Amino acid sequence: MYRLALGTGLLAIVFAGAIFGFFYAWVCSTMWGLDATDPRIAIAAMQAMNASVRNAVFAPAFFGTPFVVALAGVFSLLSGRRATGVAFVGGAIVYALGGIMLTFLVNVPMNLELAEAAIPKNLNEAAMLWRSYSEPWQVWNQTRTVFSGISLLLAAIGLVLLGRNPHRAD
Repeated sequence: MYRLALGTGLLAIVFAGAIFGFFYAWVCSTMWGLDATDPRIAIAAMQAMNASVRNAVFAPAFFGTPFVVALAGVFSLLSGRRATGVAFVGGAIVYALGGIMLTFLVNVPMNLELAEAAIPKNLNEAAMLWRSYSEPWQVWNQTRTVFSGISLLLAAIGLVLLGRNPHRAD
């Protein structure tokens, strides 16, 4: 059971790191770049990015992370490592609530609303539309980035605990 816990623990780090990195990239470059450009271009670009993100490359990290992290927790618990299991399961719950649930409750509805919007030809109207979308979207994206980072940290703690004396339970 220890080897399964270790294998899924390593995979949990990859999955949690991938989704944290995805959200983090939006925080530190993508949205700032869009905010710095013509708002008509920013709106069109965001509409295109939101439409393209639903793909087979993104889906495993976004949807699979809580399952892989939780599975590492289950295998850890079954191998007698309670603290390790709690760290992994905690990471899965944190991401499920602060990553997936937040995305579906806040970011996706905002994205769908923007997708329906016609891009104003008038620069001032486009700037108002973009600002009314970008500012709150970024707050919620930063929030899910923090939750994803906490999930990654908990998975890392679980992996560190798992690596301590592999022949002894917690």
